[in-house]
Amino acid sequence: MARRAAAKRSPGDTATDPSGIPDKPYFKIGEAARLCGVKPYVLRYWETEFKSVRPQKTRSQQRVYRRRDVELLLKVRHLLYDKRFTIEGARARLRELGHDEGPAPAPPQPDVSVETLRKIKQGLADLIRICAD
Repeated sequence: MARRAAAKRSPGDTATDPSGIPDKPYFKIGEAARLCGVKPYVLRYWETEFKSVRPQKTRSQQRVYRRRDVELLLKVRHLLYDKRFTIEGARARLRELGHDEGPAPAPPQPDVSVETLRKIKQGLADLIRICAD
């Protein structure tokens, strides 16, 4: 089983400890992902799940991570991959460590009126009745 996990990673996808982070002010998403040993889409997903993970964006909307952002990402990676925490467990642990973690942001509510919902409900009830006949 360990062989499978190792086979999925490419040789350049090794995690780095905080002391191995290059001494520069900003990292692009690809560099941050390489330092954390994950793909860039994983970092974008973590942004949606962890309130503390909020990289700055350039005028062209490209993500740039500061050194402390990369250190936080390494903590998240450690909790999720090495310690096998769930997302919620990792969020709670980060809260214990003093990071501003709350529940994941709620998805936006659709802008649908109550009357429209009643019509949809009635239509579905009619369909169920027709299928039952």
